[in-house]
Amino acid sequence: MASTTVHALRGIDLELRAGDFVAVVGPSGSGKSTLMNLLGLLDQPTEGRYALAGQDVLRLNPDRRAEVRNQRIGFIFQSFNLLARSTAFENVELPLVYAGVGRRERRRRAEAALASVGLRDRRDHWPSQLSGGEQQRVAIARALVNNPLLILADEPTGAVDSRTSLEILAQLQTLNEAGRTIVIVTHDPTVARHARRVITMRDGRAVREEPVTNGLRAEATLAEVDRAGIPVRGREVVAE
Repeated sequence: MASTTVHALRGIDLELRAGDFVAVVGPSGSGKSTLMNLLGLLDQPTEGRYALAGQDVLRLNPDRRAEVRNQRIGFIFQSFNLLARSTAFENVELPLVYAGVGRRERRRRAEAALASVGLRDRRDHWPSQLSGGEQQRVAIARALVNNPLLILADEPTGAVDSRTSLEILAQLQTLNEAGRTIVIVTHDPTVARHARRVITMRDGRAVREEPVTNGLRAEATLAEVDRAGIPVRGREVVAE
């Protein structure tokens, strides 16, 4: 059987500036996940250049790329990717273990990261003892613990209900306002309106790039939901 070459991405020219909050949107198969994997140094492109903080990371050997990925990039996944038999604290400190950070410094940084997402008092709980929103906040703390240059969030609201989605988006907006550079992949145009800039993908190309002009504030939306007493059922906020 003859092999077929599939071009997952074509001619992508993307600049991320420090402090950006960029949403990448597009239909299934448009290249969103491939782009995220390339930015996260999980995949290697067949050609092109990727400069991270001025360093051409594609020229590095695999071991050095892994070091850069662990030290400079934080990942947040739709499915949380927490270790079921490790506590919230142990999940958060794991990147520091891989980085060879000493035990005392690991403890300090992991506790600070959990505190930053409001989960200091849940440090010794197993993932099964946490709500979906709490698990995602543990994942956010894990992404922050190495003080990365870039945070990559792949459908971070896809596995939670609407209220929890707003809580996660509020957390990401707060991190961005504190100077964090964030790229979020989403199929949901409402989620994308919480970013500052939107890149639309189609057939492996970035077909449109535009600022968010009618942005949403997740914290303000949460306050409105609370004031109105609007319930949440499954994945939807329901107006009754």
